[in-house]
Amino acid sequence: MRWKSRASKGRRPLELGLTRALVLNRARVKLILVLAAGALMPLAYAPFSLFALAPVCLAVLLLTWAEATPRQAFTLGYVYGFASFLVGMYWLYISIHGFGNAHPLLAILLMLALIAILALFPAATGWIAVRWFSSHGPKAWLAAVPALWVLTEWLRGWIFSGMGWLAVGYSQADSWLMGYASIGGIYLMSWCVLLTAGAIATIVIGARKARLIAVAILVAVWLPASFLSSHRWTRPDSDIITVALAQGAVSQDLKWQPSQFVPTLQLYEGLTTAALGRRLIIWPEAAIPAVYDRVVDYFDRINALASEHGSTVLSGVLRANPETGAIQNSLVALGESHEFYVKRHLVPYGEYFPVPNFVRNWMRVLDLPHTDISPGPPDQPPLTVAGQRLAVTICYEDLFGAEQLHYMPAATMLVNVSNDAWFGDSIAPHQHLDIARIRAAEVGRYMLRATNTGISAIIDPSGRVVAQSPQFEPHLLEGAVQGFTGSTPYARWGNLAVVLIALLVLAVQRPTTKFTMRLGT
Repeated sequence: MRWKSRASKGRRPLELGLTRALVLNRARVKLILVLAAGALMPLAYAPFSLFALAPVCLAVLLLTWAEATPRQAFTLGYVYGFASFLVGMYWLYISIHGFGNAHPLLAILLMLALIAILALFPAATGWIAVRWFSSHGPKAWLAAVPALWVLTEWLRGWIFSGMGWLAVGYSQADSWLMGYASIGGIYLMSWCVLLTAGAIATIVIGARKARLIAVAILVAVWLPASFLSSHRWTRPDSDIITVALAQGAVSQDLKWQPSQFVPTLQLYEGLTTAALGRRLIIWPEAAIPAVYDRVVDYFDRINALASEHGSTVLSGVLRANPETGAIQNSLVALGESHEFYVKRHLVPYGEYFPVPNFVRNWMRVLDLPHTDISPGPPDQPPLTVAGQRLAVTICYEDLFGAEQLHYMPAATMLVNVSNDAWFGDSIAPHQHLDIARIRAAEVGRYMLRATNTGISAIIDPSGRVVAQSPQFEPHLLEGAVQGFTGSTPYARWGNLAVVLIALLVLAVQRPTTKFTMRLGT
């Protein structure tokens, strides 16, 4: 016995060394796996639309969280999130440097800072799952983790102004899961993707019984989606009306140059002349590079021309707040009296700058944008135009589906005007189009999307693109649409139902033994 003891003592350092090496090697493999999965995840979104890739990438992340410590799960989630957001949102550099005129180094730092913040959300999901719930096996992959992911994604969509871009559900705009948009919105779609990922993880390493449960969940998720994708909760409420979306394709680097002002006026007047007779003619965000008061006579002339042919023109335009004089990003509906919608949800560090005065002074010295735009009231009513009640959003406001629900069920149609020229020739305009598609499907209304450089589109109440423009060329996109009435389940409940169910799922999960012991129970 004594000899065995000495021999074991002699081998112990070697065994410990091998164990440590094995643990380190497994940790490196896990990091490589989540780095690759995160980098591949953006291929699930437009313009690639490899939607089946999304649950596979997430399944890799779930499997790496198995038997991890809270710190390891946080690190793995952070690496996954950072890679995913970096590849999927690299276009932030184009906006900040190419058109925001920031120094390349500053643009990179600002882009990485935002991505670093966004990566905290999947990291927090992993940490919470391991710290307070199980992160291994069917119970984790089919219940706790999907519910946690949905809650952190929902939180990302509104905290600190919100940045819900690349929510998992947006990867499914071309899959059957689009049928769930009208039921529970983007977060129910995300939940279904996470359930699919959990089922894949269970099938890969689960026991036979667990695999059967996973297959049953796959059927329960995807089979109803195939029927819901063709079901309409709303109904037509008006005759068919003709529309035309004017895409001027004025490059962002030329848009505000004085030499471009008159050609831009002539461009949109020419596009409007070609569209006369169409009931609605819509110009994009800030179509005319001037404050409204400076071009009132021009708009009056356009209105007179359109009215003679039974047309109504809507145009994005900047205007001075009549009470404070602050600049506002607006849409004007031309008519006997010009009616306005004013953008409510502004882009932080794009349209307003929540920074101290000394930082603002520094931005002024560096010739960076530093002036705040003033937001409009939060609950503006639909604009009544051409016999329709239009729920209007400007640019990335359409990222916030729940904020548009105050329009429902009164609104009969959605209108979004945008200027995706800020993103250049990148994947962002394609991602933005899919966001608009899901907004249309959530409330069961046509979406008319007029953009400066593309992609302008007419989207039906199921979220399908009926017609779209080519990018980066002047184009008049014409079509016919109907107003719709009624409410989808999502229009009634918003995100509340999904959030409450996710909380309920977590509430019934049994805490880990480790956590229970720490509570002293």
